[in-house]
Amino acid sequence: MARRDTVMRMSVEQPLWRALTGYRVLTMIYAIGLFASAHDEFTRPWLAVAYFAVLGAWTLATLPRVASAAACTKPFLAADLAVALTGILLTPVADAAERVHDGGPTLPSIWTAGSVLAFAVKGGWRWAALASTLVAVANLVERGNPARDTVHNVVLVWVASIAIGYVVEVARASERTLARALEIEAATRERERLARDIHDGVLQVLAMVQRRGAVIGGEAAELGRMAGEQEVALRTLVSGGLVPASRASEDTARGAVVRTVEEDGPGDGGPGDGGPVDLRSLLAPHAGSRVSLAEPGAPVLLAPRAAREVAAAVGAALDNVRRHAGEQARAWILVEDEPDEVIATVRDDGPGIPEGRLAQAEGEGRLGVALSIRGRLRDLGGSADVISVPGQGTEVELRVPKDRQRTNDPRGKAEQR
Repeated sequence: MARRDTVMRMSVEQPLWRALTGYRVLTMIYAIGLFASAHDEFTRPWLAVAYFAVLGAWTLATLPRVASAAACTKPFLAADLAVALTGILLTPVADAAERVHDGGPTLPSIWTAGSVLAFAVKGGWRWAALASTLVAVANLVERGNPARDTVHNVVLVWVASIAIGYVVEVARASERTLARALEIEAATRERERLARDIHDGVLQVLAMVQRRGAVIGGEAAELGRMAGEQEVALRTLVSGGLVPASRASEDTARGAVVRTVEEDGPGDGGPGDGGPVDLRSLLAPHAGSRVSLAEPGAPVLLAPRAAREVAAAVGAALDNVRRHAGEQARAWILVEDEPDEVIATVRDDGPGIPEGRLAQAEGEGRLGVALSIRGRLRDLGGSADVISVPGQGTEVELRVPKDRQRTNDPRGKAEQR
């Protein structure tokens, strides 16, 4: 089966850039409207008209610059703040002294806040504090004295910009943490899938060689002993595993990055994906003289991947019957096709499982139930229940929903966020 490297990006700050883009346009129109409504009170209206021409052209021309963190560079932020500060300092030159003294709006008015907020979204609260401080100094110079309303506006912009900058920093840290968690989950799922395959193949062969070697004796006994040692080492490896080094700390314009490796094969949504598969056809080979199969008369249709995994889980359950209940034990497979789920039950007449034995086996690295059965059904969004009473046999009930495919796909979770 082919493999593909999937790259997912998550960005909680991208909506802030879109909001900032709209804010700059609306506040530019608002500032021009304020001037138009009181232009006859300006001592030098031509100077204000020239400034607003520059402000309008600058705002519209730089919209792509405030579309993302990568485009919003330090030189742009410096130039943008310079446009705002220039408008503030030009206000007493263009406007009447009485209006300035009475607390009239500056030429850029609340457009200035957009420039400060760009600093906050780009660089966090420290950049926001620097930009808002420069705006505060310019406002105090424009008024000539620290009037009450001026101080109020300065403090408001200062606190708001720092708060937004801090929130952005927290959001970025949370985004990276989430990306790391999703990457670890994807790596864990891949490790469990490999462990299931190893358990269903290599580990069982090694266990069989160990048992047969002990029975035959001689050189075969030594071969069996070596196979047993390798089985223990391999079980330890697949049950432990390593957490991969973090690759989710990349913080680009579009957010944190998560990379996962996925299997691209039939039933996985890849090029080899086919139509529904009749689960009965996959379970039929398990039927025999000591295994009875009871199935519906109509096809039991599941997605290819789901059908294969359910059949493999049934096979793992039957392997456990032969291994722990003996070759002479009888087993029954019951398939039920419910409206919203398919239920496959494997029951045997063996001695049953002592209480606590499953947890002990998992701790020893024997993952037949944990991975080959429960792990498979969990990946399908279903469940696997093991019911056993000592002396009365064991029943394994597998449930898989019909309408949940790739439910636990970490890529789907990232896209939802």
